[in-house]
Amino acid sequence: MQDGRRVQVIERDLTEPDRIVGELLQPGGYLKLVELGLDDCVHEIDAQRVLGYALFKEGKNTKVSYPLENYNSDVAGRSFHNGRFIQRMREKAASLPQVQLEQGTVTSLIEEKGTVKGVRYKSNGEEHEAYAPLTIVCDGCFSNLRRSLCTPKVEVPSCFVGLVLDLENCHLPYPNHGHVVLADPSPILFYPISSTEIRCLVDVPGQKVPSIANGEMANYLKTVVAPQIPEQLRESFLMAIEKGSIRTMPNKSMPASPYPTPGALLMGDAFNMRHPLTGGGMTVALSDIVVLHNLLKPLRDLHDAPALCKYLESFYTLRKPVASTINTLAGALYKVFCASPDQAMKEMRQACFDYLSLGGVFSTGPVALLSGLNPRPLSLVLHFFAVAVYGVGRLLLPFPSPKRLWLGARLLSGALNIIFPIIKAEGIRQMFFPNTVPAYYRAPPS
Repeated sequence: MQDGRRVQVIERDLTEPDRIVGELLQPGGYLKLVELGLDDCVHEIDAQRVLGYALFKEGKNTKVSYPLENYNSDVAGRSFHNGRFIQRMREKAASLPQVQLEQGTVTSLIEEKGTVKGVRYKSNGEEHEAYAPLTIVCDGCFSNLRRSLCTPKVEVPSCFVGLVLDLENCHLPYPNHGHVVLADPSPILFYPISSTEIRCLVDVPGQKVPSIANGEMANYLKTVVAPQIPEQLRESFLMAIEKGSIRTMPNKSMPASPYPTPGALLMGDAFNMRHPLTGGGMTVALSDIVVLHNLLKPLRDLHDAPALCKYLESFYTLRKPVASTINTLAGALYKVFCASPDQAMKEMRQACFDYLSLGGVFSTGPVALLSGLNPRPLSLVLHFFAVAVYGVGRLLLPFPSPKRLWLGARLLSGALNIIFPIIKAEGIRQMFFPNTVPAYYRAPPS
């Protein structure tokens, strides 16, 4: 926008969003905000600094901090009310004279001979058309436009049940940290979203959650979830249930598999999703925006749609280091952190907790990957298998038995079965050998 291009932004609803996700921005995402000149969007919204995570498992806990020693003092994660952050971004965009921001519902893309020319949308009960040389489609996780631009393979591994806890009645065991409880059947998250509120997200596996209307959900939270929550938070958690403001959100996962389409580009959750356990969605989105901004910056004319489309194929390769690292880690950690009746997976879960508890490179390495500060897929794979080998080593000491050897073999096999399908979906070549992809070197059209 600041490159002088005229931009028309069509938003379905310009009122402040009220969502239970999109409330945590990793330090890597904050650095992208700085790069885009948007870091002031986390000012004046009571955003909270986030310095790392605390893990809780069966009465034990450990803290893993972001490796921020080499960054300016303002660099950290940020947590906030999603709607306040979105409104600040909209205000920033609307303040630019070349940006036209309006409320409307996009109903379809305008296509001519395989090229997207713009969109049709409804505003104030009337049908409108908007034309542009490049249409960026970012209509979110429930996108109705993505089908003509990609192959959507959406999975819904679980749902989040959201509550807000009052900080007056409790305190986080580790201030300015996200808290992850490795509960049964799946993780529970806590993090501050203002100076007076804590967000709690309870993961419920599967696509169906207990009914809120008939009281099943409240009963589930009280009887199954509450006993597993750290004591400092339990009373406030029960009070939040009594207030009744319980909300749910499906957790979706979708690898990026676009059709390069002249005149259009997919972005955000319409294009690529990962489990929100690690809070990496906004970091991936902001990183993608930086990549696209850098690609478009040298271009003065966007009207040669086929040439532009060919050039922008490099976007899908250049985004991979950040996107594939965060996507793979989110999917793998969710599977490891969920409780399992399989003894090998129980050992893997315990090994992950103990590995992170070792401190030093064993904690800073994985959390640097999760935070977007170290976008190296190979480093991710090495740490993942280091956890598995560490788990096998624990099984074989002090004396290996046939039963423990077999369990160790199953643990390694389980680790492979977790991470390889995710890597395959991300694209092995683009993920690990991006400079062998021709599009990596694609020059701007003349």
